[in-house]
Amino acid sequence: MKIKQLDSSSEDIKAIFSAVSNAGMKDYEATVAEIGRQVKERGNQAIFDLNLEFDGASIKQDNFMIREEEIDEAYRNVDEEYINAIRIAIDNVRIFHAKQLRNSWMEPDENGTILGQLFRPLERVGIYVPGGTAAYPSSVLMNAIPAQVAGVKEIVMVSPPDKNGGMNPYTLVAAAELGVKEIYKMGGAQAVFALAWGTETLKKVDLISGPGNIYVTIAKKMVYGDVNIDMLAGPSEILIIADSKADPVFLAADMMSQAEHDVLARSILISDDANLITKVEQELEQQLEKLTRKEIIRKSLEAHGAFILVRDIDEACEIANLIAPEHLELMLEHPFDYISRIHNAGAIFMGKYSPEPVGDYYAGPNHILPTGGTARFYSPVTVDTFMKASSIIHYSEQALKEDADKIIKLATVEGLTAHANSIRVRKK
Repeated sequence: MKIKQLDSSSEDIKAIFSAVSNAGMKDYEATVAEIGRQVKERGNQAIFDLNLEFDGASIKQDNFMIREEEIDEAYRNVDEEYINAIRIAIDNVRIFHAKQLRNSWMEPDENGTILGQLFRPLERVGIYVPGGTAAYPSSVLMNAIPAQVAGVKEIVMVSPPDKNGGMNPYTLVAAAELGVKEIYKMGGAQAVFALAWGTETLKKVDLISGPGNIYVTIAKKMVYGDVNIDMLAGPSEILIIADSKADPVFLAADMMSQAEHDVLARSILISDDANLITKVEQELEQQLEKLTRKEIIRKSLEAHGAFILVRDIDEACEIANLIAPEHLELMLEHPFDYISRIHNAGAIFMGKYSPEPVGDYYAGPNHILPTGGTARFYSPVTVDTFMKASSIIHYSEQALKEDADKIIKLATVEGLTAHANSIRVRKK
């Protein structure tokens, strides 16, 4: 397996960053725009045609929305061990997100002015749960639970159908456990456009949340403004910073845990120990043959994987901040010594017993995270994603008289005489 090898002693850090950066979306935009045109003009029929074209599924009006008997069938097709695990995961995720809920507030001062903020949930949101090469029931939890904690009344879920016109039973059971009942069999860009604009049977939403492939991401970008979106999530990625004490078996396993998502996924290991990198490379070959998605993993690592040798862990943190990864593992003997040096990362996993899948499924924090360097300015999905805030302003007569001249001055400087007049007439 040929994985990119980079060395900070011979290459500038910015050149290293450029070498591991992902490509843009331009090549796909025309295709996605055409899908959007079809959905806007033909509604449900466009969805059905595109389901058949992309997923090989024959979906009609009578089987477009999941029926109660399909939920019952899903429960018969999953085992009790899964149901027990998903229920505990639901509790963990709900407990974590409940701590994020913000309360409305108002605060008076001595002049009778009252200022505050009013927090309200969105009315209706759409959650996108990926399908295709793999199904992700965990994404149901990470979308729906923070929306429920926020108080969203209507949650509609979409996910690609299989070739038989059904939906993954584990995904359906996860939705049922959360009480999500409005579920449609559609995926890809067409599902995003349908959620954003509505169709003859599907009411449009206020926000679309959930990760998908590059077509889904571009569609979300195109509908932003018609609706809100959680973020523009690209291919999954992991960056691991490891010192000489790290276990190469663990590191190889963690790199492949992200590489198996997609051939475009990105797995990077940064270390100050060249010998460790060599051991990890050997481990990758040994472990790969035991995994079911080995061809995807191999293509991903060869195209987008990288080993970066650095002078020290401080330099590794500097490179990590430039890359701003979705998942960052600090596989260090003393990880908390370095947490203050990390400024840009979606989620940070501390120490050798905190691999990324712990966060994907079970720990509680959200696994819908900023990718492609957007962790420089963006956060994971939270309860705030599904809420909006209104400012509250109440001025007393006394307070307005005291502040009138200063407000009039500021309005006059901006040349907005009607603004100034609105204050002046009250001052009189």
